[in-house]
Amino acid sequence: MTPKKINLADLPEFDMAEHLDSDQAIAEYLTIVLEENDSAEFAHALGTIARARGMAEVARASGLTREALYKALRPTSQPRFDTIMKVVQAMGLQISVQPTSHA
Repeated sequence: MTPKKINLADLPEFDMAEHLDSDQAIAEYLTIVLEENDSAEFAHALGTIARARGMAEVARASGLTREALYKALRPTSQPRFDTIMKVVQAMGLQISVQPTSHA
């Protein structure tokens, strides 16, 4: 029996935001992203979480306009640290620091 070939264009597009349906899932996702030490990916992850939570709600809670939030969290952006902190707090999250194993 020959395996059925799947056309890549026929596959549904994966959207991480659809899987961030609990605080625990969001915390695990953000922790994994932080471990990569990639600031662009971190901003992108915050954007994904904001979409999962509702961009307008996160914008309102952070004191930013929706447009400013989209701009700050796009993958090519380099948001200021105070913007990141406003967004993290608006999402009901906090960032913690731990020593690395080689410290």
